[in-house]
Amino acid sequence: MKKRKRENSHSISAFVYRIFLITWRRHHSFPLLYAFSCCLLLLFVAFSLPLSPHPVNHYHYSISEEAVSVNSSSDKTKAFYVSEGEETTAHDIWSSRLSKFYYGCSKASDRFLTAEMKTHGNRYLLIATSGGLNQQRTGITDAVVVAYILNATLVVPKLDQKSFWKDTSDFSEIFDVDWFISFLSKDVKIIKQLPMKGGRVLTPYRMRVPRKCTPKCYENRVLPIFKKKHAIQLGKFDYRLSNKVDMDLQKLRCRVNYHALKFTDPILEMGKKLVERMRMKNNHFIALHLRFEADMLAFSGCYYGGGEKEWIELGAIRKRWSSLHQKNPDKERRQGRCPLTPEEVGLLLRSLGFRSDIHIYVASGEVYGGEETLRPLKALFPNFHSKETLASKEELAPFSSFSSRMAALDFIVCDESDVFVTNNNGNMARMLAGRRRYFGHKPTIRPNAKKLYRLFLNRHNTTWEEFASKVHTYQIGFMGEPNEVKPGRGEFHENPSSCICEDSDAKSGGNPSPHSHANEDQEQNNSRNIASDATDELLAEDDYKQDWSDMDYVENRIGAQGNGSLYKSTLIKTDQPELEELFSD
Repeated sequence: MKKRKRENSHSISAFVYRIFLITWRRHHSFPLLYAFSCCLLLLFVAFSLPLSPHPVNHYHYSISEEAVSVNSSSDKTKAFYVSEGEETTAHDIWSSRLSKFYYGCSKASDRFLTAEMKTHGNRYLLIATSGGLNQQRTGITDAVVVAYILNATLVVPKLDQKSFWKDTSDFSEIFDVDWFISFLSKDVKIIKQLPMKGGRVLTPYRMRVPRKCTPKCYENRVLPIFKKKHAIQLGKFDYRLSNKVDMDLQKLRCRVNYHALKFTDPILEMGKKLVERMRMKNNHFIALHLRFEADMLAFSGCYYGGGEKEWIELGAIRKRWSSLHQKNPDKERRQGRCPLTPEEVGLLLRSLGFRSDIHIYVASGEVYGGEETLRPLKALFPNFHSKETLASKEELAPFSSFSSRMAALDFIVCDESDVFVTNNNGNMARMLAGRRRYFGHKPTIRPNAKKLYRLFLNRHNTTWEEFASKVHTYQIGFMGEPNEVKPGRGEFHENPSSCICEDSDAKSGGNPSPHSHANEDQEQNNSRNIASDATDELLAEDDYKQDWSDMDYVENRIGAQGNGSLYKSTLIKTDQPELEELFSD
């Protein structure tokens, strides 16, 4: 059709031009006709010039109501009405059909030496964690494994009380310290504080190790120090243990993370209340880690169409960090490194079959843009809840002044949810993804942001049915199913393959065997080959490059940026060895 219109246009212009030539040659004889032809030619040229192209608009975080449900005015032939869709079965939407074939397994093998057999009486290891709750959790988990590698007694870890969150809580105020010590007593000897020597408490020697330090790395760097010093404290202890460790050490990681690290009773009780109140509203619910706060957007280097106001506000926040370099916001979004807007998250979920009457628990700080930003998401899912709406101020008072305790409440509700949705690739997302795999492969949805970017950008040029179909296709491998390819590319806490075993009876069509996660009484030999294969694949992918979403706040690096422009998008260089994991909690 467009080609035919162009051909007609060329024919008309040729005809007008011929009249002009004829009258020009004979303008003395036909002056009026000549003048008329000149005017006609000028008018035709003016109207045939293409209109100036519209400026490219960035996607804005604040969307009008019409964008949610009304068809685009630029294309009247297609309607983008968000449909409720057909009733989806619980099997399709609330659970993994393959989960019955797999279970978490972390029992030690017969060749794994016990703490009593290998601990040296004069070696004490201390670690100083960094970051928020879930980043610290990675450090605690790996500290137990490192103590085992070094044949040392572990002193209960110190929690980070100085970085961005400024949480004064100690280990025993977040985790059940007695349970932690007793559960791991056969693996690693753990004490609450350093012993006295000569009437004085031992003074630990402070040092650091590189990121992803292997067992050989610890043997070469730390063991020689133990010959001179009886106590060593490792600082900034997060992601300081490589994924390249053997099967038994990986399983020790799982015993620590999924069994030994239990929240204190007050946190567990409040978390249970929040879950019960969500269940009272509906049998099923979604938990969403939205992560759309101003600091997150500022550090990501992404742009959401807020114009000069957004550049100034987020630029001022970026000045808190030093050692930043510029990033192209459009490139970051194209490569899937920007959090989805709340509306985009809502469209994703509706496309996957979640109806508007579903109840959503949102784990989030203060969303950038406030209620205006949340309005499209609430229009799609009116049943919108948080710990602040489910509990009174009096109930939250013991926790509200402590960021880690509040994060622990969100962690519990997200873990107990039927479906968990994460809008970033940070520590909380990874920790919960791995935990939900270990305890039955409960669905965990991570947006395939790289593929979804253009789909969201051009959604008004398609129908809802076409849009939803493409979302389903793009999300294959991003739904928390067993053995799916994950964007984390082998990060252990997200995909604990060594601790996931296959139920051969269930897979062959027999009755699934009962499995106790507390006792881990499974047949180790039946699952050894499967887990070993998974580990080989995991180790081959260990050296992937992390992006901004894997990082956490930079400890003690909040300061003036200098006189640089507020309009520059900046990010921390991910190859700096001393930077913390950012924006995970």
